Amino acid sequence: MTDTAPEVLIGVDGRAGRITLNRPRAINALSHAMVRAVDAALRDWEHDPQVATVVVDGAGERGLCAGGDIRAIHDDARAGTGAARDFWFDEYRLNARIARFPKPYVALMDGIVMGGGVGVSAHGDVRIVTERSRVAMPETGIGFVPDVGGTRLLAGAPGELGVHLGLTGDSMTAGTALACGFADHFVPSAALPALLRDLAKLPADEAVARHATEPPADPLSGARDWVDACYAADSVEEIVERLTATPGEGPGRAAATLATRSPTALKVTLAALRGARRLGTLEAVLVQEYRTSCHCLETADLVEGIRAQVIDKDRQPRWDPATLAEVTPAEVAGFFAPLAGRELRL
Repeated sequence: MTDTAPEVLIGVDGRAGRITLNRPRAINALSHAMVRAVDAALRDWEHDPQVATVVVDGAGERGLCAGGDIRAIHDDARAGTGAARDFWFDEYRLNARIARFPKPYVALMDGIVMGGGVGVSAHGDVRIVTERSRVAMPETGIGFVPDVGGTRLLAGAPGELGVHLGLTGDSMTAGTALACGFADHFVPSAALPALLRDLAKLPADEAVARHATEPPADPLSGARDWVDACYAADSVEEIVERLTATPGEGPGRAAATLATRSPTALKVTLAALRGARRLGTLEAVLVQEYRTSCHCLETADLVEGIRAQVIDKDRQPRWDPATLAEVTPAEVAGFFAPLAGRELRL
């Protein structure tokens, strides 16, 4: 791929509209222009009789999409240009469009699928994972809060698994993604080219049925007891206390992971997940997420988290506040405050 190649490849193959995210060196991280291009294609195809199915995949071998372009978000958070707010406004509207798209929307969630990659895939109605899939909402590690409708997906996972995955940012393998409602079918990665050929000729359900096989086991299936017991707590502090007091490698690893995450992001994420359960609809959740995302731009943690993980890569973020005890309920509530004159419109 040359530097002048389109960031999204859009075309029609037989009965299938094809969307390929085309920034493989960045694991197809989403730019604002990519979001607009995908949205325009869906609008065009919604009433196009030639297009019976839409298929979304990613160029290269590493994954569908590693998320939004967080370097650009870092730069905007420092400069205050408003570009990140505009990006999220259009991105979340795209997430809603995908969820209500009237034709089969097939997402090939092969390889890395994180953050914004979940937003362009897991709201579709035919979501395919492979043995290479690693699906995650890792936002708390950069001082951010799960978005792109991710809090609704996490809130809908069985028991407290979504709270565990949302707070830690841990990756889901194919089995866990299926068990937690982020995916529908398992297809071996070697079968994806044949699946794409069949999607160009056959109805989506028939094409997928030809290639879907029994998924691998869910590594979290044996963790429900301690996950549900620990993450049902009312506060992040109590979750950490319960994890620390619970014997076993899993609880200990989770507690250690939470100790590295932004204390503010952890508390806001827990409130967002509990709120998403009450809100119900994707549209209402996206409005809530737009508020939390925009308020994150006003914090030091988002800039610092991206610096530590992506810019300098020292993996030593200096969170402010540095402890859970210093994050007050009033500060958490502020992340959910309405945005005067600039609420998300769906």
